[in-house]
Amino acid sequence: MAVENNNETLTEEDKIEETVVEQPDGLPPEVMVEGEEEVEERPQDDFNANLAEAMDERTLKDMARELADEYKKDKLSRKEWEEAYIKGLDLLGTRYQEVTKPFKGASGVTHPLLAESVTQFQAQAYKELVPSDGPVRTQVIGLQTPQTEQQAERVKDYMNYLLMEEMEDYTTDMDQMLFYLP
Repeated sequence: MAVENNNETLTEEDKIEETVVEQPDGLPPEVMVEGEEEVEERPQDDFNANLAEAMDERTLKDMARELADEYKKDKLSRKEWEEAYIKGLDLLGTRYQEVTKPFKGASGVTHPLLAESVTQFQAQAYKELVPSDGPVRTQVIGLQTPQTEQQAERVKDYMNYLLMEEMEDYTTDMDQMLFYLP
């Protein structure tokens, strides 16, 4: 069925598409009524596109230089930590070795759980045998008087001083020995 309007012939479908939805009373003009959303057509950009292909060469070079500088700063800032880590492994007696048997690049550790158990034992034993107030304890045998208790305290303090301050290798050797023990 066709309806003639302003010298044009409209079909029923055209007539439906031309119907204007009026804004209901009481709604502000910025509120959209269902069915009248405006669809803006934009070209779809590929989300995974390589952004560097669209960038200026000078900008890319500046970014690369900045990245390399930041990497060098990061390496330099952790150099002290890396040296301490390597020294700690040396004190524990752990060495990295190139193993070629049974194949090149094989691990020198029999089982990772074994290494973890040894390290756990060493850490707990060291904590017990070398506490923060020193490894030496004293006990008065016989009659306890204020003089003998004071003397025992002086002996304990002096022995702890000798072990912890004067014997420079005591703590490192004790640490390494507790690692070798298990």
